[in-house]
Amino acid sequence: MTNIDYDTRTLIGRKAADRYDSKVGTISDVYVDDQTGQPTWLAVNTGLFGTKVHFVPLAGAAAYGDDVFLAYDKDVIKDAPAVDPDGVLAPDEEAALYTHYEMAYAGAGFTAADAETRRRGPAEVGHDVSGPNTDDAMTRSEEQLDVSKRTRPTATARLRKWIDTEDVEIRVPVRREKARLVTEPITDVNRGKAMSGPALSSEEHEVVLSEEVVDVDKRVVPKERVRLETATETDEVAVDDTVRKERIAFDHDTEDRRRTGR
Repeated sequence: MTNIDYDTRTLIGRKAADRYDSKVGTISDVYVDDQTGQPTWLAVNTGLFGTKVHFVPLAGAAAYGDDVFLAYDKDVIKDAPAVDPDGVLAPDEEAALYTHYEMAYAGAGFTAADAETRRRGPAEVGHDVSGPNTDDAMTRSEEQLDVSKRTRPTATARLRKWIDTEDVEIRVPVRREKARLVTEPITDVNRGKAMSGPALSSEEHEVVLSEEVVDVDKRVVPKERVRLETATETDEVAVDDTVRKERIAFDHDTEDRRRTGR
C-alpha cells in the first residue's frame, strides 16, 4: 500500500478529532490501497509538537467543515502499532493495523466526494426527473442559524488594602485637686480638738494634691467587611449571517398535449 496523489488530499492539513469530539491531531497524509485504488488510511500527526504519527482507518470518518471526525476513540488511535510514515505500508504493518482496529483484512473506500456529501448533508443531493429514486414530491430545505454562547473574561476587578495614617483629636475630661483656705469658728462641736494641743506652738500641716492624667494606648478594632460581588446584566447582540434556502418553482407546458398529430 502506498500513498499517491488523490483527490482525498483535500483532507490533508485538517484537524482530526475522535467520535467524541476530542482532538487527536492533524492529518498529514492519505494512504491508498494498491489493489483497490481506494484511500484506506489516514496518517495523523499527534503529540505536543506533532512529531508522532498514528495511522487511522478512513472508513467511517466524516468531514465537517475544516474538521475530520474519526470513527475511533482517541486512546485506541494513540495505542495503534507504530508505523514508519515513509509513504509505504508493508504487508506486516498493514496486517498489524487491521488487527489493532479489529477490521477484516479488506477496507471500504472513502472518497473526497463522500466527505463533501457528509459535510453538505443529503438535502443538497438531488434526483434526476427520471431517476430510480425519484418520488412524487420534492423536499425543500434551508439553512438556519445555530447560535451558541460561551463565556470569556473581559476585565479583572480586585480589592487592594493598605495602611494609611491620619491625625485624630478627642477631648478627654480630667480632674485635679486645688487647695483653698477654710476658717471655722470654735464651737462646742470642735472645741475638744481645738484645745487638745499646747496653748501656743509652731506647726506645719501638709495636704497632698492630685490630678488625673491621660495615658494613651491603641488597639485594633474591626470596623467592616468588604468584598466583591458580580451582577449580571442582559444585553442583546445582533447576529448577522447569510443562509441558503432552496426554492421550488412551478412550471408547466403551455402546449395542449391533448391534440393529436395528423
